Amino acid sequence: QVQLVESGGGLVQAGDSLRLSCAASVRTFSSYSMGWFRQAPGKEREFVAAINWYGINTYYADSVKGRFTISRDNAKNTVYLQMNSLKPEDTAVYYCAADRKIALQPDKYYYWGQGTQVTVSS
Repeated sequence: QVQLVESGGGLVQAGDSLRLSCAASVRTFSSYSMGWFRQAPGKEREFVAAINWYGINTYYADSVKGRFTISRDNAKNTVYLQMNSLKPEDTAVYYCAADRKIALQPDKYYYWGQGTQVTVSS
């Protein structure tokens, strides 16, 4: 069983930065690949970024490439999403997810956090 808790969301202006954190309560955190997804009102949940269990391989959606960075600290059981140059279209609830295999599709992840709201004003 993996429990995930996101934090770090908030209301910011366009161009600002935020860092999201996702803390996992599992002893074998380093054996899980982690993903960040987001869902805006009226839209489907979409892939943002993913990182494999040892943090070497990372993947990004084209819409965030060059602005967002995913990283993890296995000693702290935490994955991060550094978001720079935020845009109003980044406004969404951001979720972290965990699974044994890395994937870009939300239905490939078994464990999910409750989400954290990010709102970017123009």
